[in-house]
Amino acid sequence: MAGEARRRRVRAWLRLAGVRTVGELEHIELALRHGSFARERGGESNERLEFLGDSVLGFIVATWLYETFPTLTEGELTLRKARIVKDEALAVSAARLGFDDAIELGVGMRNTGGAENASILANTFEAFVAALYLQFGIEAARTFVLEQHVARVDLDPLALVDPKTRLQQYTQAHALGLPSYDDRGEGTPQRPAFTSTVCIDGRPLGSGSGASKRAAQQAAAIAALRTLESASGAQGIS
Repeated sequence: MAGEARRRRVRAWLRLAGVRTVGELEHIELALRHGSFARERGGESNERLEFLGDSVLGFIVATWLYETFPTLTEGELTLRKARIVKDEALAVSAARLGFDDAIELGVGMRNTGGAENASILANTFEAFVAALYLQFGIEAARTFVLEQHVARVDLDPLALVDPKTRLQQYTQAHALGLPSYDDRGEGTPQRPAFTSTVCIDGRPLGSGSGASKRAAQQAAAIAALRTLESASGAQGIS
């Protein structure tokens, strides 16, 4: 994305954060500069902002959860926080907002799909939150995080239990064997890809793919749950 187009995109993000007056955007521009770009061109990358953004994001989310769910236990709050701040969720929000087009990547990293890498997208989102906090204050960061990310994360109690756990609970409740996963790595270091097949008593029940082994296993578990639901007519599995 060319410089002027990137600046227009940034101004649109700032409006979403409630920022109307825009001056110099030093921190914001740095938030979009990946380490691969900095190594090729020289200068600083967004890594320090990412470090700060992780804590700012955690503070905003933890405060919101504490105030929004006064009857939940510490453990229940922790489950919800983990779902909100995990890389996969942050990457979805970053891609929806167009971060993938705006990130400054090194040539090699961009050519191998770095702009679609969930970890890079999540890290850039965190760096952007830190930049908002430093340049425009905690309220701008809070508005952006809550309205553009938290409001779009499914916090239904069933969704908080990861699919692998739900599959194991199902197989134990129905006296089936324990699930086992056959994983295969594909792709490149810059753009990893994994596929996983879950079997119960040696019978394959579902396959899935993802950018990490964990994501592929979760996708396979979802497929297996749907297979079991179809076979048994069980309710509440999705």
